[in-house]
Amino acid sequence: MDTQIVLRADGVAVLLATRQEGLPEVVHWGRDPGELEAGDFTALDAGSAWMVPGNSLDQGLRVGVIPEARFGWCGIPGLIGSREGRAWSPDWRVTSVLVDGQPARGFAACGSAQVVYEAEAVAAELRLRLVIELLPSGLVRARAHLMNLGTEAFEVQELTVRFPVPGQARDLLDFAGRWAAERMPQRSQLGVGTHRREGRHGRTGADAAYVLSLGEAGFSYAHGEIWGCHVAWSGNHIHIAEREFGGAQVIGGGELLLPGEGRLRAGETYDTPWVYFNHAVGLDAQAARFHNHLRTRPANPGSGRPVSLNVWEAVYFDHDSARLMDLAERAAAIGVERFILDDGWFGARRNDRAGLGDWFVSPEIWPEGLHPLVNRVMGLGMQFGLWFEPEMVNPDSELARAHPEWLMQLDDRLPYEGRFQQVLNLSIPGAFAHVLGQMSAILEEYEVSYVKWDHNRDLNDAGTAPDGRPAVAAQTRAFYELLDELRLRFPGVEFESCSSGGSRIDLEVLERAERVWVSDNIDPDDRQRMLWWTAQLLPPEVMGSHIASGQSHVTGRRHNLGYRAATAVFGHLGIEWDLAQASEGELEELRWWIQWYKNNRGRLLSGRLVRVEMPDGGVWFKGLVGEQGGIYSLAMLEATACVNLGMLRFPGLEASARYRVEVIDRTMVPPSHQVPWLNSPERLELTGAQLMDVGLRAPVLRPSSAVLFDIVRI
Repeated sequence: MDTQIVLRADGVAVLLATRQEGLPEVVHWGRDPGELEAGDFTALDAGSAWMVPGNSLDQGLRVGVIPEARFGWCGIPGLIGSREGRAWSPDWRVTSVLVDGQPARGFAACGSAQVVYEAEAVAAELRLRLVIELLPSGLVRARAHLMNLGTEAFEVQELTVRFPVPGQARDLLDFAGRWAAERMPQRSQLGVGTHRREGRHGRTGADAAYVLSLGEAGFSYAHGEIWGCHVAWSGNHIHIAEREFGGAQVIGGGELLLPGEGRLRAGETYDTPWVYFNHAVGLDAQAARFHNHLRTRPANPGSGRPVSLNVWEAVYFDHDSARLMDLAERAAAIGVERFILDDGWFGARRNDRAGLGDWFVSPEIWPEGLHPLVNRVMGLGMQFGLWFEPEMVNPDSELARAHPEWLMQLDDRLPYEGRFQQVLNLSIPGAFAHVLGQMSAILEEYEVSYVKWDHNRDLNDAGTAPDGRPAVAAQTRAFYELLDELRLRFPGVEFESCSSGGSRIDLEVLERAERVWVSDNIDPDDRQRMLWWTAQLLPPEVMGSHIASGQSHVTGRRHNLGYRAATAVFGHLGIEWDLAQASEGELEELRWWIQWYKNNRGRLLSGRLVRVEMPDGGVWFKGLVGEQGGIYSLAMLEATACVNLGMLRFPGLEASARYRVEVIDRTMVPPSHQVPWLNSPERLELTGAQLMDVGLRAPVLRPSSAVLFDIVRI
C-alpha cells in the first residue's frame, strides 16, 4: 500500500513513504521545510530518488528503515536471520498504517505523532510491526517487533533500524572510555564502508558509543547540521554509521544478540530497543533535544535536587556506628539534605570478597538494625539513602552456597570472577524473587528515600544453567522488570543507576532512574571533561556530581576546595569526603558552597547548556542559561602558551535584555591575575548582545582552577 506521512515538531520534519512492496522509507529527516501538501511530498520523493549507477539494479536504490538487500542495499541488512537457511530475504508488504491509532491511507500531515506500520512476508511466515514516533522535543525514535508466524523456529541474528543521513555529513563523532575515564570523545571521517561500534559488556559500558553523530565538516557546539542516534538499551548493543558505494548513508543500531538469543519459536516475537534519532544544528542544540525529552519523562526529578553525602570515600567498609553518626551530624551542620550509606551494611560484607547477594542487615555490625542510624539521620532533617548491587553475588555468600544454579554459568564451568563476583541470573524466577523479596523487606522496614543501584561486573560468559545458553538479553529485561516492580511498590524511592561508575547510562535505564553516577573518579580535572560530554545526552539534574576530599582517591592529585566545588555544582551536587578530617575553614567554605548551590539550583538544574570551543585545549568554558540569565564556568586544566586567554563571549542570552555580571569566589583568581574589570568598584551591567558579541576579558587562571560568572538579568 502507498502512503505518504509528514511529521513535524520543533523545527524537525520526517517524511515517510510506503510503496506496493517493501518496508517504509524515510524520504527526508532533518530541517522542517514547512507545510506540505500531497503534491509537494510526491515532488520531493521524486526529486530525492537515487540514480541507477553502473552494475546496479535497474530500478534504482531504495533504503528502508530496515534496509533490504533486495532493493539494492549492499551494506549490512536491517534484518539478518533465517529459518535454517530459508526465509532470509522476506518479501515484505505493508498491510496497514496507523497514525496515532487511526488508519491512514494516501497522504497525511501531522505534528508530533506515532506511526505504526504492520507488514507481512507471507512466504517467509513473518510479521513485522514497525513503530516510528516524532516526539514534541524533535527527537525521533523507532523500534521493530518481529513475529514468527511459522511452525518452525526463526533465528534472528540481528535486527536494526536505520535513518538516512545526507552525503554532506561526513564528520563522525562518538565516544570511548574506561573505568574512571568515561565519555572520551573521538572524531573521524566516515569513508565508504561501515563504522560499527559494539557493546559486549552485558551493560551499556564505559566505552559505549553513547551518541553517534554524523555532521557537516567542522561541526561544533553552535554550528553545523548534525544527524545523531542513541540506542536506548542497557545490555549488549550496536551503533552503526554506514556509507555505501553509491553514496547512500545511514545511521542507527539495535541490540547485539548472542547466539540463540533471537531464536523465535512459533508465535513468539522479538522486540528491538528504541533507537533515538536527533537532528540539530550544533552539538548544544543536539544536547538540548535530549534534555528537553528527559525533562518530560515521569521519572524526571526536577531541579529541587537534595544535596547529598555519600559515605563511601569517607569510611569504605568500616561501618562503625559512632563514626557514621558523627558524619551525619557534621553533614547536617553544613546543610546536607540526604545521607547515603554505601557498601558494607549487609550480610558478611566486611570487604569486597564476601556477602553480595545476602540483602539483610548485618547483625554483627548493626545489632539493632539500621534503625538507630536512620532515626538519627532523619532526626537531623535529612533523607536516608542505601547502596545495593542486586545483580551480583560473591561466591562467598549464603546465597551462592544455597543456590549455585542461580549463578550465570556455562554448561561445564563458571565464568572467571570479576572483582570477586559472579552474576546472579535474574531471568531465573527463584533468583528474581529472592532479590525482589530481600530488597522489598529492607525498603519496607526502613525509611529509605534513595537507592544507589550498583553493577560492578561485566557479563562475560553469561549463560543459564544447565545448558549454558546466553542470558544477557534475558538478564537486561529482568533488570528492567525488577526495577519497575520496586518502583511500583515504593513510589517514593528515588533510584540511581551506578555501574562501576558511569557504565550504565542510556535512555532506557533513565526511564526508571532519577540519577546516574557519572564516574567513580571525582578528580575535578577529569570531571570537567566527564560532565561536559555526559551532558551530550543527559541534563545536569540527573548527573551525580560530588565534592571529594582534597586528594583524589582515584588519581592521587590534590586540588583546592574552590575548584572542586566550582566543578561539582554543574550537576546534582553531593559530597564524598570524611568530614571529620576537614578543617573548620574547609567546613565553613563547604557550607558556603552548599548554600550557594541551594540558592541557585533552580537555575543550574533547569538551564540550557551552552559550550564554547576555546582555542587552548586545556581551557573549558560553558554555561547553563535560562530566563534569569546564566551561570558560566571558566576552567583551566593545564597551562597555556599565552598568559591572556582572550575575550569571553557569553552565548545563550537574550540580546535586548540587560544583565549584571557577578563573579563567584574571586579567591580562585589571584590578585596578580585579576584583569582590570574584576577590580572595578562598580558592577558591570551590559546587554545580552554586548556580552554575546563583544564579551569580557578573561581572568588569568592557574592550572587546575575555575571561576564562575553569574550573569543576572536586571
